[in-house]
This record gives sequence, C-alpha cells and structure tokens, in this order.
Amino acid sequence: MHLLRTAPRRLLAGVGTLLLIAGLTTTAAPAAGATTTTAATASTAGTAGTAGTVTVRAATVGYVRLAHLSPDTPAVDVYLAAPDRPEPQVFPAVGYGVVSQYLPLPAGRYAVAMREAGAPADEPPVLTTEVAVSTGAAYTVAGVGRHADLGLRVLHDDLSAPPPGRTKLRVVQASVRAPVLDVAAADGPRIAEGVPFATTTDYHELEPGRWRLRLGGVGGPTTEAEVDLTGGGVYSLLVLDAKRGGLTAELRQDARGGSVVPAGGVDTGAGGTARPERSERSAYPLLGLAGAVIAGTGLVLLRRRRTT
Repeated sequence: MHLLRTAPRRLLAGVGTLLLIAGLTTTAAPAAGATTTTAATASTAGTAGTAGTVTVRAATVGYVRLAHLSPDTPAVDVYLAAPDRPEPQVFPAVGYGVVSQYLPLPAGRYAVAMREAGAPADEPPVLTTEVAVSTGAAYTVAGVGRHADLGLRVLHDDLSAPPPGRTKLRVVQASVRAPVLDVAAADGPRIAEGVPFATTTDYHELEPGRWRLRLGGVGGPTTEAEVDLTGGGVYSLLVLDAKRGGLTAELRQDARGGSVVPAGGVDTGAGGTARPERSERSAYPLLGLAGAVIAGTGLVLLRRRRTT
C-alpha cells in the first residue's frame, strides 16, 4: 500500500514558481524508430468526438496522467511546464474526480502546478510537484488529501501485463467519508482491506469476468459496484465521495495486454448501484487538442465542473 504523502503548501508553492520559471528541459535521446498510437476523443457537452492518429517515438516516451482526488478541494487550474514549450499549458477548472488520459511524453522532467480556479497566472501556485518521466514508465500525478493538507503525489503505475488468463486491479482510496476502506467481492475474496484515505494499493491479480464489489468500512457508508475485468487488462478502481452522500466507485482501464490505453478508456465503469452521478465523469472535453498537445509535449487534462 502506498501512502499519498503531501508536502507543505508554502514550500511547494515556492519550488513550483522556480520550476515554472526555469522551463525544465528534456534529456531524451533520439529514437531509432517510431510507432503509431491512435488517440480518440470522447463525446461531451453535446459535441461529438473525433479520432486521429499521432506518431510518437515509443523508444523515448513515458506516460503521464493527472487526477484531482481531494473531496473538499474546489476546482483548480492546472499548469504543465513542458520542456519544449515557452509557456506552460493551462487546463482550467478541473474538479474532484477527474482523471485524465495517459498521453505519451518524451522522457525528461516536467513541472505540474495547481492554482485556485480563476487565479491569475502570475500568482504563486498553491501546489506544485516535479515528475521525472522515464522511458516506458507510466505515472499518475494526483492532488490528494483534505484541502487543509492538500498535496500532489506522483504514483508509479505498474502497467505490465498480468499472467495469461488473469487481470490486475488496484484501489485508489479518495473518499474521506470512508476513512478506512474495505473492498471485497460479493460472496468472494477480499480485494483490499483497511485502506486509509489518500492511499492506493498495489495491483492485485484476479480472475477476469464480471465482479460485484462491496465497498465500505466500519461505521462508514457502503455501496456496491459491478465491474467487468477483461483478461490481460490493468485497472484502477477509484473510490470517491458521492455528491449526494455516501460512496461511488469508478473503474479506469490503465492498460491492456501490457500496452497503455492512450484514450484512458473505461470498459464499463463502476456500474450497478455505483454508477457515476454525472456523465461528465467519463468525458474528455479537452482530448480534441491531443494532437497539438503531443506535438508540443503537453498533457491534456480534462475539464470538469466542481463536485462536492
């Protein structure tokens, strides 16, 4: 189990300002060859998505996605300082429960900073962190914890393929209403036990198929979620505070057969009694910019309205 540790906000703000001014540079070497990755947009807010093909140099890229997992923190503007861009990429009003796609970035060092939604760009960020992207590795940069102790945490995502005939699942505990969480299959084994708020578990190998999961803790709310886990798939189960009270769960497919899922697709979501409350949770309104962002080594983060 990995503690999503936070850092003092003043210290992070100062470090973030220096990182953004410095304009971190990449040290990636040219790749010997290139592969083709397809990125498809999702339909949202009444606008149909499109699909495109982006050529990336697989020999020198890693994968990064961003997440807002702090239940009582308002929406934030997220800034990504990419090595080959003179200005940081800005993604406004990102709300609780948003998880972006994985997108390929050249190996190197990047700065991620957060400001309150609508804050001036020259205002010191309230949070910042640095992510060192290694070739072939994948990361989730998440805002975690309560608002009073908010921090950014870089999670190292193990997207390697499970053994044949198996699937992998981890639990990302982002619900303050269930400070200690258990996840178990109905009439089956426990998948995670005693998971504290603002932590994530290791990936667990499971049999593929449709699972009905029970989520809850002693003295806290409970819910159930039905998820479809395919053979060779790697998944993250996000446990969140529901808007109207209680818990909700959402399934993210991180990889399939050892390959990153660039569009961050969700096969079924956390269905059954724990469906997301709003369709925006699985929408990717900024994905239409993916080609331009990848060309400039930026990272697209989804825009979502604030949830409470």
